[in-house]
Amino acid sequence: MNDMKHRILCLAAASTVAFAAALPVAAQQTYDRIHFLVPGGAGGGWDGAARGVGEALTAAGLVVNASFENMSGGGGGLAFTYLIDNAASNHGTLMVQSTPLIIRGLTGEISQTFRDAVPIAGVLGDYGALVVAQDSEIHTFQDFLDAYAANPDAVATGGGSVPGGMDHLVVSLILEAAGVNAEDVQYIPYDAGGTAMAGLLSGEVVALSTGFSEAVDMAAAGEVRILGLTALERLEEFPDVPTFAEQGAEMEFVNWRGFFAAPGLPEEEADAFVATLKAMMETPEWEAVRARNGWTNIWYAGDDFTEFLTNQEEEMREMMTDLGFL
Repeated sequence: MNDMKHRILCLAAASTVAFAAALPVAAQQTYDRIHFLVPGGAGGGWDGAARGVGEALTAAGLVVNASFENMSGGGGGLAFTYLIDNAASNHGTLMVQSTPLIIRGLTGEISQTFRDAVPIAGVLGDYGALVVAQDSEIHTFQDFLDAYAANPDAVATGGGSVPGGMDHLVVSLILEAAGVNAEDVQYIPYDAGGTAMAGLLSGEVVALSTGFSEAVDMAAAGEVRILGLTALERLEEFPDVPTFAEQGAEMEFVNWRGFFAAPGLPEEEADAFVATLKAMMETPEWEAVRARNGWTNIWYAGDDFTEFLTNQEEEMREMMTDLGFL
């Protein structure tokens, strides 16, 4: 268990580094338009990340227009296949991706890996959260653990990913860190975070494993209660939200989110994308978007991003094997 905890902490620490040293990239330019390809439905984490970055880019004057296209299907594989098959006409497109790209590649749910596209940059990290409906009888993480211990089948937990996907993995990590056998968790999959949240509010599931940024607005509206988030310390912007670590489940998990371009993109165009995203992250417009969503800044670009993804693939393989996902 201690080794498992150590690997979780290493994985998270690797994801939340400060900005890297100055990058040898082309001078930042202003784009007339950048098109964002979202491999999931509206309201999910991918969607929120793409729209948040698009909002900051346009507000900061780095992009005149940002457009968005949601393409659900195949665990994100449909959008990836589309980007590859139509590469020549998609060189103005950035596809948002995150940790599930690694997970689904390891499980074989999708045939593509990060090696099949052009890694541009990882720009943000989103902690995980466990939430219940506001009117739930479960008020605290301990209430959740007590209910789970009494009858795991009665505490169905939903997520916006397939069984064995990231939301399933995160709730399993939380339970394991709390000293509970996670093999009995009743996990209900949904297609993206928006439909998963609807499932929680309709009573189809008791709890929801989701990204913290996806839970923030619903909690502010009084519709859900956040039982905890997967950070070691409370976030400055949301001091009332407890961590699982302070509730006896010492663990940390950060879901990176970043952008990929179509295969064959000329190097100078990839460098221009990198420079523009780097410039965005140093603007007050980005800081406003980041703080509002409870994201943490990360920065990996080009070869550094590829190296990070390669290392995470190996760490994930080991972690998922220990948990029985592989």
